[in-house]
Amino acid sequence: MSIGLGVAIYFILWWTVLFAVLPWGVRSHREAGVTLSEGVDPGAPVVPQLLKKVVWTTIASTVLFFFGYLVWKAGWISLNSFPLPFKIIDL
Repeated sequence: MSIGLGVAIYFILWWTVLFAVLPWGVRSHREAGVTLSEGVDPGAPVVPQLLKKVVWTTIASTVLFFFGYLVWKAGWISLNSFPLPFKIIDL
């Protein structure tokens, strides 16, 4: 695996994990019992804790990436393990 491919896979994995982590621990104004001021969406989080979620996303993505890398490097899964989406015709 080249460095560029590893960075690209990690980048995609990081964003995917971020969207999985974003809903963790979110409390809306209604759930927190806070009165809404004018112009505030009732579903908006009271305290989004984005830095904490970025840290957890980075930790989870790094663990998943290295697990996937070790599985690939050990030869348990390769591109030949997956079937082609169509039959290649020999001409």
